Amino acid sequence: MIPVAAPIIMQEGAKMSKGENIFKRKDGRWEARYIKGYELSGKIKYGFCYGKSYKEAKEKVTKCKAALLSGKQPPRAGTRHRFGYYCDQWLTGNRNRLKESTYVKYSTILERHIKPKLGGCFPLGITTGLIQAFSDELASEEGLAPKSIKDILVVLHSVLKYTAKQFPGTFPMIEIVYPKETRKEMRVLSREEQERLIKYLLDDMDECKFGVLIALFTGIRLGELCALRWENVSLKDKTIKIAKTMQRLREVEPSGEAKTRIVIGTPKSDSSVRTIPMTDFTAELCSHMNQNGRAAYILTGSADYMEPRTLQYRLERYARDCGLEGVHFHTLRHTFATRCVEVGFEIKSLSEILGHSTTTITLERYVHASLELKRSNMTKLSAVGL
Repeated sequence: MIPVAAPIIMQEGAKMSKGENIFKRKDGRWEARYIKGYELSGKIKYGFCYGKSYKEAKEKVTKCKAALLSGKQPPRAGTRHRFGYYCDQWLTGNRNRLKESTYVKYSTILERHIKPKLGGCFPLGITTGLIQAFSDELASEEGLAPKSIKDILVVLHSVLKYTAKQFPGTFPMIEIVYPKETRKEMRVLSREEQERLIKYLLDDMDECKFGVLIALFTGIRLGELCALRWENVSLKDKTIKIAKTMQRLREVEPSGEAKTRIVIGTPKSDSSVRTIPMTDFTAELCSHMNQNGRAAYILTGSADYMEPRTLQYRLERYARDCGLEGVHFHTLRHTFATRCVEVGFEIKSLSEILGHSTTTITLERYVHASLELKRSNMTKLSAVGL
């Protein structure tokens, strides 16, 4: 166990006041020590007050404690668990209500970022300044992006709320300042690039190329496509039912070795479970594929699945062959949403097809008006003489 603090080494001839960190130094002065704060590692930082008498030193240290802690007694060694204990308790308490992927995400954030930096702190010693220093270190030392830092701070905020309930009336007020995210311009295929990719995929089309076309024509996510079976496709109704998603999740072995495994489960949210209508062209493509049984995965045509990172590698190769740069799987989703807006798609319907909980997400993150659409809208101003 990490010690609360280094032992106080008294100078020769010093006299200690029993039960207090106040003692008489060799030079005749009295020295009083108090807990000034905590380092990120949990090590106590001491403050010092000096006086010509025991009374003077005690009066000074009392005022310092009152000013620093607003009259609250700081935690003493051995009377409280460290913050890492409450991190574990919070995660365990939420285990049964979290999806496995969410649980793994939270566990990873706690083990990699929060507990190494803050786990050794005493809860009552955590301050707004300490949290800000932690946030700054995530950016400066670990080089994390604002979005990643925000995700970590959201988890930290939940743990702090849980911890505060264990210290009613005494837990300090903590303010968390979230980093401002810079919105990146998402890659969207132009119409010419899209036509080029479609032509390439249709040429000597196999199951994998067919799957990429399905993603481009429906906007489904990477994991959703990997988990899609022919039993989810209805040629009669011309629909695709999204009910599963595939992920590679991290797990830690008892030996401490980190491994990953493929997990097929429900999508990320209730709104992600949806039925997507197909166009006539998409339905025609489906009818020409060899289904090999309703339980077969559409990406392989068999009972064996293709995992997400394999599909990503395939798409990268397709993009290189087509001379397309900066294309990843989410580019297909963004492109689909943009094409829908360009043809006047009703936003509520588009939001449901994409599996979003609100139209705000659709508009802010996935809809990108092309230059052609912007120019078309600008020409409408001519009707009012502009």
